[in-house]
Amino acid sequence: MVSCSKTQVARMQTSCVMILDTKILFVDMKYLLPLLLATLFASCSSKTERLFEAKDFVPDSVFTTGIEGPAFLNGQLYAVNYREEGTIGKVDDHGNVTMFIELPEGSIGNGIRFDLDEQMFVADYAGHNILKIIPETKELSVLVHEPDMNQPNDLAIMDNGILFASDPDWKNNKGQIWRITPEGEVTLLEKNMGTTNGIEVSPDQKTLYVNESAQRKIWKYDLDEKGNISNKTLFYEFEDAGLDGMRCDETGQLYVARYDAGSVAILTPNGKLAFEVKLKGKKPTNVAFGGNDGRSIFVTMQDRGAIETFRAEHKGRGFQD
Repeated sequence: MVSCSKTQVARMQTSCVMILDTKILFVDMKYLLPLLLATLFASCSSKTERLFEAKDFVPDSVFTTGIEGPAFLNGQLYAVNYREEGTIGKVDDHGNVTMFIELPEGSIGNGIRFDLDEQMFVADYAGHNILKIIPETKELSVLVHEPDMNQPNDLAIMDNGILFASDPDWKNNKGQIWRITPEGEVTLLEKNMGTTNGIEVSPDQKTLYVNESAQRKIWKYDLDEKGNISNKTLFYEFEDAGLDGMRCDETGQLYVARYDAGSVAILTPNGKLAFEVKLKGKKPTNVAFGGNDGRSIFVTMQDRGAIETFRAEHKGRGFQD
């Protein structure tokens, strides 16, 4: 059943009267109004969509259980570990996957980000690297090799190209945060944290969010234009399950992959839980905004080796139409 608001119907009725007053006074209202109302209902039906309802985008076992790092560019979704570890797959708008690139021997990707120049950056946790790839030519280089990294996990990026990498030490339930400039200068911003994982920059570029998976906490920092962080405060703490990748929408809401909870939590900019989107699988590893209008959410699922998707109300932070 199609639902249209009383306001829409009232507007249509007013239009009918205006038309009758100016153009077609000879037409009986009882014939004209049903036709125009039918047109209105058809228009409402064509625009109706179900928000926050998860469905399959890429089916089970197309990726390995190491699936991670979804990132969207120019109509294509990218994610790591397609068919085997150490690869990156490319997904079209119908969910068809092809091989994008095989990483160098010994490298395994995790988080992926694109800068405003459409360069791809990949956290290579096995090689302790941040890789840079030019998508058009597939030219690959090592932006950073840092032996002191435990295993760079997820990435966040500012509009000026400054990267942040979470760096968990899973064995010891510890972690740290790194900053990487576009020139490849590396700075350790904080150590002796919990198991740092999801990381994201706010739309206004003034806040850095970092979560700790095992500790179930999300921290926020003040962020300046040079990528310096200060004033660390607790943003939100969950009571159960784990935390993984995070992304902001254009309004500043934070979308958090809730590993083992089978959901994506949506937090308001003032640190309140708005609601959780129920997924089909149990182990989401990361999220990304994409689609034609930036309002499609893509969720990588470790337990399924698959990608789920749902529609959101707002487009992703910085999404370009």
